[in-house]
Amino acid sequence: MRLSTRIALAVGATVPVLVLATGWLLLRLVAADLHDQQDAHLRQSAAAVAKDARGLLRASAADRSAAVEQARERRLFTSALDVGVRLTGPEETFMGGPQPAQGVPLPASAPVPVTLRADGDTWRVLSKRVSGGRPGVRGTLWLFAPDTAGATQLRLVRRRVVTVALLAAPLSGLLAGAVAGRASRPLRRLRDSASGLDPRTTSARLDHTPARIAEVDDLAHTLQTVLSRYDEQAARTEEALATARSFASAAAHELRTPLMSMQTNLEILTEHPHLPGPDRDDVLGDLRSEHARLLGLLVMLRELGRGDLVEADAFGPVDLADVVEASVREQRRRHPRARITGDCPPGLCVYGWEPGLRTVLDNLLTNALVHGGGADGRPAHVDVTLRADGDNAVLTVDDQGPGIAPQRRATVFERFERRPDSPGSGLGLTLVAQQIDLHRGRVRIVEPPAGPGTRIEVVLPLMDGPAGPEATLPLQRNWVITTAGVRPQEFHKEDS
Repeated sequence: MRLSTRIALAVGATVPVLVLATGWLLLRLVAADLHDQQDAHLRQSAAAVAKDARGLLRASAADRSAAVEQARERRLFTSALDVGVRLTGPEETFMGGPQPAQGVPLPASAPVPVTLRADGDTWRVLSKRVSGGRPGVRGTLWLFAPDTAGATQLRLVRRRVVTVALLAAPLSGLLAGAVAGRASRPLRRLRDSASGLDPRTTSARLDHTPARIAEVDDLAHTLQTVLSRYDEQAARTEEALATARSFASAAAHELRTPLMSMQTNLEILTEHPHLPGPDRDDVLGDLRSEHARLLGLLVMLRELGRGDLVEADAFGPVDLADVVEASVREQRRRHPRARITGDCPPGLCVYGWEPGLRTVLDNLLTNALVHGGGADGRPAHVDVTLRADGDNAVLTVDDQGPGIAPQRRATVFERFERRPDSPGSGLGLTLVAQQIDLHRGRVRIVEPPAGPGTRIEVVLPLMDGPAGPEATLPLQRNWVITTAGVRPQEFHKEDS
């Protein structure tokens, strides 16, 4: 059912009810006015006949002749005009004019007019005490006014109210339908515009001209928002599928080498069950090394895909000092011989994803611990510092290893970029670059303050800075599917 039809039916049903309710109120007011008119007439008549009523009572009490009494009675009834009169005395009752039958019970008294119903008729009744100057001259004067005229007028008003209500139903429905049809024209235009849109087959979106009707404009805005969210989710779904495909491709490519090496070592063990002890230990060592590399590669790929798919609602306030301290404790447990020092004052809060920031610290410290040892085999020494610099927090990780040549500093953040003798997967620093990009920060390799070694510097915006909680995530997050070297080079161009 169309909206205009619903409005027409609603108005067509509501208007007669309002007319009937108004008519009922009008009937009450008309009835009250008619009663007021009758009551005023009764009071005027009572005042006019009171003197004649006392004269009739005195004549009756003095036992005057019948002629005198009849004359007084005619005078009383004549002065009452169209009002019925009943005078009740101590010994006799005089009646004249229109009034209820004598057997109809009257109220004990009616100093103000009241309604009396008898034999299907309605009367307005008023009583008044009458007394004379002599003993025995007392009685009650009753005045009666028939209510037929008022009842006739009320019936006439009632019929007209019902007639108006019956006529108002169809007329108001037709008028409401016409007005609602015209008023809903912008809504029909919006429907026609939206019905041709199919997000699956076309990129066209709703083009709405404000109709200056709040409900229509709000609905159009809601449709535009829904379509925009659909586009965002479709893009995220496509990106997730591309990430999954690239993950599988990258994993297959990078896992081929360790798997083939493991297969070769397993064939050696199978074909030479009596291999000498030293050779057998070398093969098993290679197997363990390739197995560890295989596990590390899978973990790194999983973390890289996880960073590409993280949503903005996962971000919140994070104290960098807490993240640094937690990562340092874990690395000290894993590398008990290494020396890790740091200066990390609390209170430097960023708006970030805590698991991602923890990944940054874990990979920076792991990279420094693995490559930061001395050539003579001495344990690695890593120094971590955290400080504020204007609206940013600056994190530096220093080691005392051989360092990174300046010409390689622009490529160490690429996927699978590693030294030939490195036991890592080549994804640790890529994860660092990805997470720093997600947190709207910068990462670079700079010259160490003194002596050999490597210094990696991370700059992140603080929460109370201009790039605080209001900032959004990057629109493009494709570190897994981007060709190796493209994103990191763009990321470090200004720093290299």
